[in-house]
Amino acid sequence: MAQKRTVRRTIKTIQKVKTWQLIVLLVLSGFITATFLRLNNVGMIQRLEAVKAADTQGDAGVTRNRLLELQHYVASHMNTDQNDVYLASSYERDKAALVEAAARDTDNSVINAEVDAICKPQFSGYSQGYVECFAREYAKYSPGDDPVSQVKAPDPDKYRFVFAAPLWSPDFAGFSLLLTMGIAILIVARLVILSILRLLLKRKYQDA
Repeated sequence: MAQKRTVRRTIKTIQKVKTWQLIVLLVLSGFITATFLRLNNVGMIQRLEAVKAADTQGDAGVTRNRLLELQHYVASHMNTDQNDVYLASSYERDKAALVEAAARDTDNSVINAEVDAICKPQFSGYSQGYVECFAREYAKYSPGDDPVSQVKAPDPDKYRFVFAAPLWSPDFAGFSLLLTMGIAILIVARLVILSILRLLLKRKYQDA
């Protein structure tokens, strides 16, 4: 009889906190978690755009600093995974510089100067467009002797970077996620315990 009263008392104690109350807390906590996760992702996108802008401007030092900032941010914040970062402008500039160097090293300095004078005004800096223009115009002057075709392009993988985000990070998003998971576990545990106690009360103590 005493055990039966203890079981009933335990059931009443657990029922003081309603399931719907826990569900409301779960929804609120889930919303907060989603918001912080979104903010983490927005922070990553902002730093990624800063990398792209620095790469376009052509300052290698600034680009390197922006890459480091992106790497550090991604490494310390969850939900910041992104596709690989490719420094397309740096690649094209380095490739064009190799083409220009190859052209300077040939004996056709007059042709090189004329071709350069044609292509440079059409493009800002040494871009892919400049490289293609140089090859096209050079071929008109000296068919079969195109220095561009002899240049070994830089390795694209050296201009590609991949940063991995952690599965969990000790920030607002990480702690709010733990809180949400804790509430969800509490709801499940409450339902399971109540079911066990009611079943115990019904079967074991029904004749008590």
